[in-house]
Amino acid sequence: MTYRKKGAVDGREYEPMKEPRYTEIATFMRAPLAASLDDVDIGLIGVPTDLGVTNRPGARHGPREIRNSSSLMRAFNLGLRMNPYELCRIADLGDVRFSGRYDLELQTAQIADYYRLVHAAGVIPVTAGGDHSITFPIFQAIAAKSPIGMVHIDAHCDTWGDLYGSKFTHGAPFRLAVEHGLLDPKRTIQIGIRGGQNLMDGVDFSLEHGMRVVFMEEFAALGVDRVIAEARRVVGDGPTYISFDVDGLDPVYAPGTGTPEVGGLSTLDAQRLLHGLRGLNLIGGDVVEVAPPYDQTGNTALVGASMMFEILCLIADARWGAPGPGSVRAR
Repeated sequence: MTYRKKGAVDGREYEPMKEPRYTEIATFMRAPLAASLDDVDIGLIGVPTDLGVTNRPGARHGPREIRNSSSLMRAFNLGLRMNPYELCRIADLGDVRFSGRYDLELQTAQIADYYRLVHAAGVIPVTAGGDHSITFPIFQAIAAKSPIGMVHIDAHCDTWGDLYGSKFTHGAPFRLAVEHGLLDPKRTIQIGIRGGQNLMDGVDFSLEHGMRVVFMEEFAALGVDRVIAEARRVVGDGPTYISFDVDGLDPVYAPGTGTPEVGGLSTLDAQRLLHGLRGLNLIGGDVVEVAPPYDQTGNTALVGASMMFEILCLIADARWGAPGPGSVRAR
């Protein structure tokens, strides 16, 4: 994709990636802001809502602050030794717009409608939330024809039942996805699960339906490389989604989140884990639960932007890169 575009006033062409990072309207990764879905392979999307949280709000501010922090991203990924912008056309699609700011069920339906348009256009979504409830309606759009697998990094399983009279909370997206035939639980791995529980309903659901749950104690015992191997075994060659909740990280790295749990992954372990997923059949991903009001340093938004960039690179490489040893495209 050519990243030159004309300025709104003077008509001169410029390349956003080559401009100073403090200039222009903030977009995800300084990618161009798309006016349509034409000529886009990967769409970077914000979903600014936190109506699904069970306690502390704030994730509605996540997409804006992740955009701001993502100006610090560069084009070349040193860890993966690749440049996603050389492989495919990447653009910021803006935010999902809601006609009802206080209606969780309406917002859930409008997210699904938006992603159906994106999916129908052949655009692969990489999303910044918002709380984790947004992933269920994304699945309603991209997994409508057949269930998908998932690598899920989180402190919580997010497979609870109804909470406080709603089934669309951020603690329930993957229970809903399994019950609606959108997520294959036997091709799902949940990594980093820990913390206290008032109810074992969610953990029990995950285990009873065949999800591979890697509790944090097991993660620490196995180490990153063996967890990568387990993740690759579980999801196999089928279509797979990456869902990254920043509370999967230890709060020393990501304090700006609504439900922090001590004893989580380090940012380095998270990057190594993501890099180990290279070559999987990836069809989308998200980074959720960045709640900037709880972190005045801005570090959590930077972490969110960094993980979003890693997922973007993995998808670009999986779909348009040269197939390497062990990749799905090499088989």
